[in-house]
Amino acid sequence: MQGGGTTAAAGGSDGMSSPPPSAARNPTMRHLEQLMAQLLDGVILIDPTGVILNANPAALTMHGVHAVAELGATAEDYAARFTLWSQDHRRLKHREYPLFRLLAGESLPDMVVEVAPMDEGEARWVHEVRDVTLDIDGDEPDYLALVISDVSERFDAEARFKAMFQANPAPAIVVRQRDGRIAQANPGFLSLTGFQPDDLIGKTVFGADLLAGLPEGTDVGRCIEAGDVVPQTDAELLTADGMRRLVLFAGQPIDVTDEDALLLTFADLEPRRQAERSLAASERHLQAVFEMAPVAMAVTRDVDHRLVQVNAVFRELFGYDAAAAVGRTADDIALWQQSEQRAALEAEVAQAGRVRNREGQLAAKDGTAIDCAVSAETIDVQGAACVLWAYQDVTERRRSEAELGAAIDEVLKDASWISRSILDRLANLRRPGPHAPAAELSPREREILDLICDDLNDAAIAERLSIARNTVRNHVARLYGKIGVNRRSGAVVWGRERGMGTK
Repeated sequence: MQGGGTTAAAGGSDGMSSPPPSAARNPTMRHLEQLMAQLLDGVILIDPTGVILNANPAALTMHGVHAVAELGATAEDYAARFTLWSQDHRRLKHREYPLFRLLAGESLPDMVVEVAPMDEGEARWVHEVRDVTLDIDGDEPDYLALVISDVSERFDAEARFKAMFQANPAPAIVVRQRDGRIAQANPGFLSLTGFQPDDLIGKTVFGADLLAGLPEGTDVGRCIEAGDVVPQTDAELLTADGMRRLVLFAGQPIDVTDEDALLLTFADLEPRRQAERSLAASERHLQAVFEMAPVAMAVTRDVDHRLVQVNAVFRELFGYDAAAAVGRTADDIALWQQSEQRAALEAEVAQAGRVRNREGQLAAKDGTAIDCAVSAETIDVQGAACVLWAYQDVTERRRSEAELGAAIDEVLKDASWISRSILDRLANLRRPGPHAPAAELSPREREILDLICDDLNDAAIAERLSIARNTVRNHVARLYGKIGVNRRSGAVVWGRERGMGTK
């Protein structure tokens, strides 16, 4: 039965139009109307000439209207009242509208269109449409029906997911569950691997050999096929240059795409692996330097002061092999002659982080006393706070210094026959200073230096010695040049180191 160009009018409270008189007498049409009214999907019924015969309430709601007349009397009227876009937001020409394709005899297998009233520039709804042809008498189609599902919420979710997926800095891919093929790859994944989208889309994860080195018992393929969660797993990820990067990846089922899929996200562990390798190499180098150091060295744990390592010179100097020293404290092996001295240095290291060249009286395994210059520095060993100790044996030097000092003291007991310059040199050896060169001073210069060390200024010195002030200045200038200083305070230090001055 055809509508004969009759325009359907708005119907009763159910939103259905009243059929033309001929249709009203047709039981088939009445049954169609009753069936359409109960459907959740929208239905627009037209005849082969393009006249819109009817529409159920769901179809009206999906177009934001309340009556069939607001859809238009014909397909042309409909096209004049509504703008349609393709799924990729390309504006459709009238002949591409589902109603016109339906009239042209084309099949519409789940065609997706975006829809908006003509006066609006953005889509308001997303419709998934399919066609139904009604043939009553077995001849030409009597009615054509456009069945509509409102999938706006699903497509909104997909759009949000796509935006988030593309913006997410974490590398990720979407894998279809039905065939395990890659559907999407975000910029983070492309940047990490160096692949182009065409290198990945449509290929399976394992067909592309993306993942290797999976732990034994891991079955990522089964998880993808079953749509199960993929737990966090280490793997070697293939890159475009044929190399492999260590990654940590996991998979999560998602339902915001048009088919079941898994979202696989990746964390790049390659920098960490390279850092660990570099650290291991550095530690090997440091261990070699530690072992070959020309002074005795040891490493103790900061938490309990137990020995962790001792080098070759330590073992030779103190007589302990590694087995006898490592794991024990300095007190356990009686390394220090006075535990108070050791405790004081440990406290200073704890407070300041280091000590430098402190005097220490230590003892070898056989009890031999060993004088050391002790230095220490806090360090980190494989994440644990430790202290590196250096013990420089100064026993022989101290013995030589003591012998030299004793000899000088013996000479100085009767120095009447020694010149003043030689006494200066002996005093310098007895009490060495960091900047104390030997100097040949005249009696007047020595006299002036002695007064300088008593904190007298030039005017007071001139008055004390009954000489002109300029003469004092000239003597002071020559004095500075001889003792290697450029200021009064330096001269005071130099002179007092040699016993000058009375204060």
